[in-house]
Amino acid sequence: MEFVFSGRVIEWRGPSPYYFVPVPDEESADIREVAAMATYGWGVIPVEARIGEVAFTTSLFPRQGGYLLPLKNAVRKPQGLSAGDEVAVEMAVRLQ
Repeated sequence: MEFVFSGRVIEWRGPSPYYFVPVPDEESADIREVAAMATYGWGVIPVEARIGEVAFTTSLFPRQGGYLLPLKNAVRKPQGLSAGDEVAVEMAVRLQ
């Protein structure tokens, strides 16, 4: 499954800050349909993603019926991304 969407970077405050892009509702609904085939536990979904020129692998976090795409510092910092920035995402779910 491949998706293209845009979203605003959010910051999740905790012991250390984490940054995410929320996956839109429509795409989250499509992902939920294949979640059982894709997850390797705890409801996380492995994906390959691209933001700008940076391609990376990670796992979507389930959150309130949708998903959050984590943005590692290696993705965020080279592109100068911070909370509130709008980004275009290309993403593919990796089925097990």
